[in-house]
Amino acid sequence: MVNYEKTLNKLLEGTGIKINGKNPWDIQVHNPKLYKKVLAYGSLGLGESYMDGDWEVKDLSGFFVRVLGTDVYEKVENNIPYRIKIFLSRFFNFQSISRAFQVGEEHYDIGNDLYKLMLDRRMIYSCGYWKKAKTLDESQEDKLKLVCEKLKLRKGERVLEIGCGWGGFLKYATENYGINGVGITVSKEQVKLARENVKNLPVEIRLQDYRELDEKFDKIVSIGMFEHVGYKNYEEYFKVARKCLKEDGLFLLHTMGNNASQTIGDDWSNKYIFPNGMLPSIAQIGNSIENLFIMEDWHNFGVDYSKTLLAWNSNFQKNWSTLSKNPKYNQRFKRMWEYYLISFAAMFEARKAQLWQIVLSPKGVKGGYKSIR
Repeated sequence: MVNYEKTLNKLLEGTGIKINGKNPWDIQVHNPKLYKKVLAYGSLGLGESYMDGDWEVKDLSGFFVRVLGTDVYEKVENNIPYRIKIFLSRFFNFQSISRAFQVGEEHYDIGNDLYKLMLDRRMIYSCGYWKKAKTLDESQEDKLKLVCEKLKLRKGERVLEIGCGWGGFLKYATENYGINGVGITVSKEQVKLARENVKNLPVEIRLQDYRELDEKFDKIVSIGMFEHVGYKNYEEYFKVARKCLKEDGLFLLHTMGNNASQTIGDDWSNKYIFPNGMLPSIAQIGNSIENLFIMEDWHNFGVDYSKTLLAWNSNFQKNWSTLSKNPKYNQRFKRMWEYYLISFAAMFEARKAQLWQIVLSPKGVKGGYKSIR
């Protein structure tokens, strides 16, 4: 008979984590069913058990940094259900146009009230830039300025944002650089609020999939949307961007990145946070832009995402008393959301994931592109 507790304890050797130990990052087990669930279902079992209150840890961030700093996570993820999904991903397009709006409905449409209380004042739902910033608001404003400067925005230019969120970038770029913008998103709730946010500005917000685009722009930007595209669609995504970008234009892609090429995302995250999501690798992006774009600049500031996610979690916890008045935000949701924010922060701190800003041009910038940091 398999001793699941003993097996899990052995897997945790070298992480500095002890089951029911005395350190703040040691896991405290309330339901012994946890052991079998984690060994059978990997990250899905671990996350669901936390949501159900089967285990607790004082320092959730410290727990995840230690787990992700070793290969134990990969070992428990190597289970039969996960391997089946990898096999299926070779044959099915989980991010097809018929499924494109699923992440909008299940994640971004949760409620604008949640995101207003969690994010910065501009509601930018992507990694901030903390080179000089001391606050979340400053980090996001510095990031928006960085993007605009990298794109070399000029007054009167027509700019497309693929995945425009609540309109924060286009509002900033319009007010500070005098551009005309078009933003597309697959979230109905984002469309509603984004249109309010850019009211009286030369910005159009559309509920639209990127594969439906067929018009020209001076510049294109995509911030935190590429994680929903899926590896089977990378080439088509870049072909659409190339088709829509003028010959002398620039395209900035801001995306999380994986250290290795994969065909599916994390099991728990896919089920509860980002349906059909997956992080691209350098190789996957490189293969997809070949013969379409010249890579002008590749900037990695992934450790900044840990700071951003922890700032979001701080806002979430601080405003929980307000959010909890809404019945849809129950205690299980709270545990799910903090698990998401803190585990993702640890993933970036442990350097298991990266954050890239990539500048692309159709034929190469004449005289060379000058990198901005």
